[in-house]
Amino acid sequence: MASKTNPESDIVQTLGIDQSSRNRKRLKRWLAAAFLAAVAAVTAVVIWKGTQASTGDVFKTQEAKRGDIIVTVTATGTLEPKNQVDVGSELSGIIQSVEADYNSRVKVGQALARLDTSKLRAQVLQSKAALDSAQAKVLQAQATVKEARNNLDRLQRVRELSNGKVPSQNDLEAAEAALDRALANEAGAKADVSEAQATLETRETDLAKAVIRSPINGVVLVRNVEPGQTVAASLQAPVLFTLAEDLTQMELHVYVDEADVGQVKEGQEARFTVDAYPNRTFAARITQVRYGATTASGVVTYETVLSLDNSDLSLRPGMTATADITVQKVQNAILVPNAALRFTPRIQEKEASPQRRDLVNSLLPRRPRRSSSSAPPPWMAGAGGMKKQQRVWTLQDGKPVAIPVTPGATDGVVTEIKSGDVTPGMALVVDTVGTGR
Repeated sequence: MASKTNPESDIVQTLGIDQSSRNRKRLKRWLAAAFLAAVAAVTAVVIWKGTQASTGDVFKTQEAKRGDIIVTVTATGTLEPKNQVDVGSELSGIIQSVEADYNSRVKVGQALARLDTSKLRAQVLQSKAALDSAQAKVLQAQATVKEARNNLDRLQRVRELSNGKVPSQNDLEAAEAALDRALANEAGAKADVSEAQATLETRETDLAKAVIRSPINGVVLVRNVEPGQTVAASLQAPVLFTLAEDLTQMELHVYVDEADVGQVKEGQEARFTVDAYPNRTFAARITQVRYGATTASGVVTYETVLSLDNSDLSLRPGMTATADITVQKVQNAILVPNAALRFTPRIQEKEASPQRRDLVNSLLPRRPRRSSSSAPPPWMAGAGGMKKQQRVWTLQDGKPVAIPVTPGATDGVVTEIKSGDVTPGMALVVDTVGTGR
């Protein structure tokens, strides 16, 4: 009987593939998978150990120091002369000549410009003629009075000599009335003389005002007139010249914000700069803090006047200035950086035991929490009768420790410490720069 042959067995025998070869391939795949799992486990352990090895935050510190502090208030404004006068004309007319120019130094009574006076001179002559006529009428009235009085006296003598027979009573009363009329006419003529005299003086005054003169000793800042120009003075006198009395003594008018005006007082010193001299600082002193408020775009300010010396005439009216007003000086005080007063440390989580700490929590740590005992915000200081007290932090064994302090004056960079266990040279925490490993 012939035996049957298995084709697959023949192929396996031909190619030399047997069961042991398949087992070796399966083993290699298992070894590769085990190797990758081991690498992942080692990586996770390294990350977890690194997290466990963290020792806390790394802090940046600055030292407290002893020194002086100057508190200033900044305000802007413009320079103005102490006495500035606008010179105009009360009369209408044509400018005949201009005798002062820009920057001209003038004295009291000096002619600045002249109007055409032809019409004014004619009016003066007319007024003089009217005065002469009124005076002549006075003489005529006086003669009439004299005549009426003599006539009345004559009639009274005749009546006495005739024992009251002549003249009649009517004739006597008529003579008395004539005298009264003559006296009234004399009084009216004298009044006309006074009126004519006043008119003449007015015309002469107008003639004198045709010459526009300087009312002060000073300098011409502005000239708004030219020869031949017509000046029309109606309800308001036109301004022809603007004079400054003394440019060696000037004023700086600044506007102080309502939040700072409580610190600004008369007599305080200030330093200011102008764009024309960027590398130069000028001195000034407050002479007046005005009570009237100025509101612009919802901002309330108060005008403050500072006096200054401008002997070298380097400053000019209208310049914009930025002034730093010294409102407080503190000498030999303990100073700390303002960043130290703003700093508040984070609370570190307590380390859990290795048995209870989860690997996922190690890889994804919880968000740091702020300290519930941190200092109140600055706007709460002193509210509700509370004492204005804050905290600064120093390092002990690498950990921040709070020190209660009472702050004083500040210039925006450092703050005076009025009370508290802070000494010069003490390192105070101002920021957290990283996490230690």
